[in-house]
Amino acid sequence: MNQPKGQNSKTERNGAATRKLLRQNLSAARNTLGENPPARTKAWLEILTREFGFSLKGGDLQIINSNWYVTHIGLLALARRKRCSGISVEAVESLCDSGANRFVLKATVFPSKGSSGFVGYGDADPSNVSSLVRGAEMRVAETRAVNRALRKAYGIGICSVEEIGTIPHTDEKLHPQKANGNGNGGGPKVRDRLCQIIRQHKLDPELVKAYAVDFCGTKTLRDATREQVENFVQQLADRAEKDRNALLCQLNGYERPKQEVVA
Repeated sequence: MNQPKGQNSKTERNGAATRKLLRQNLSAARNTLGENPPARTKAWLEILTREFGFSLKGGDLQIINSNWYVTHIGLLALARRKRCSGISVEAVESLCDSGANRFVLKATVFPSKGSSGFVGYGDADPSNVSSLVRGAEMRVAETRAVNRALRKAYGIGICSVEEIGTIPHTDEKLHPQKANGNGNGGGPKVRDRLCQIIRQHKLDPELVKAYAVDFCGTKTLRDATREQVENFVQQLADRAEKDRNALLCQLNGYERPKQEVVA
């Protein structure tokens, strides 16, 4: 059955707008990552563009260690486009400690008037927020809660920037350990600690390896320096402790490598 002319015209306009946005996003990604971004990175960007209309230029997305993260700005813009019916936020009093600047908030997003709502929780304390926003932990917790609820409501499988807490700077080092002779990250102490983190937090070792390679920016983990692997292990431990759900969300964005597993 043929569609009405008006509907056909609207579909064509929407398709043209999406293709234009995708070209803009790919161009912006090349400016950030170089002329040949990884295939997985490009594929995810196309999905995020076509399904949610996110714009790199508009600040809807950020890339960290070759992984895409949606922003609070992007999520709110999506909620407006989808005509979200409302968002409510409340403190979880039993889990809050104002003296320690620790807050846990619960957000509920109502995509439509008849919806029962999608719930998300966000926590913040001085240990998992940037030094730039110390003293504003309650507002950070609110943003994280709203972001999680919005991601659930609209089926967004990537984490938001605000949920992942602090990102280690490149000049943050682990305490030095003895190298294993070839200078790479294969020393027993580093390896043992990585295995311990994987077991303790029940992580998929294959996905952790893929994340490690991406984090170190090398073709294989064997090509990484010991310092790079130590920094990766430190970040993995911090993120697993502070927000395991966000870490799992990121790990699930990787394809399973065909090579040997980490542990």
